[in-house]
Amino acid sequence: MTSEPVLAVSSLVKRFGDVTAVDGVGFELMPGASLGIVGESGSGKTTTARILAGLDAPTSGTVLLDGEPVTGRSRRARLRRARLLQMIFQDPYGSFDPRQSIAASIAEPMRLHLPGTAADRRARVAELLDQVGLSERAGASLPRDLSGGQRQRAAIARALGIRPRVLVLDEAVAALDVSIQAQILTLLDGLRRDTGIAYVFVSHDLAVVRHITDTAVVMRHGRIVERGDTERILREPRHPYTRLLLDSIPVPGWDLDRVARDRRALDPSS
Repeated sequence: MTSEPVLAVSSLVKRFGDVTAVDGVGFELMPGASLGIVGESGSGKTTTARILAGLDAPTSGTVLLDGEPVTGRSRRARLRRARLLQMIFQDPYGSFDPRQSIAASIAEPMRLHLPGTAADRRARVAELLDQVGLSERAGASLPRDLSGGQRQRAAIARALGIRPRVLVLDEAVAALDVSIQAQILTLLDGLRRDTGIAYVFVSHDLAVVRHITDTAVVMRHGRIVERGDTERILREPRHPYTRLLLDSIPVPGWDLDRVARDRRALDPSS
């Protein structure tokens, strides 16, 4: 495995008018690794993910994929980025053509990015459906006919079809029942071991981050306030905001008043 990062982000800034949503964010992701981006709503984590996927352009800073900067909005630039990096959303339903079967949707990126015949694509789709635990019948179905968990599996299959180097998952299991979450996370963990793909896992759920990531960064107000091994961060948080996130998880003996006091101490003006 190469010693060079497959994804390197440096001094990333994104402003929307007078609001700075991302402020000086930087991190590296090695091949086959899994990085968590943690924070509450408004922390800048989803905007960071959208910049990585090319859905938002940064105000400044650089994103390197396989050692090369990914810039520009040309078709060639967008295709290169998509070939290397795919993104999965919290609710993938809107990213599927409602008139197209799941199998056809999985095959479409392959038609755009990979050489091969229609027969090659059909064989690859069958392989991917099996890999994510979907039946041939599910592949022939329309998106509306599948459950949320099945659609998420289909989205994973579609993203994996062109063999990207990086998969960005933005709250990808947040809308699923706990039992389905566990199935998807187990699937993702196995796929990472089997394929060597690297993950950027964006989530507010610290239990999910603990399960699926090796390292993590904690974002607050657009900035990274803590970074390191996921287990170390969750066991021995060093920043008051990270401790607040952990203390905000309901457990027996949960002291809601203390959580409120700690939040006021972080944001005296609120």
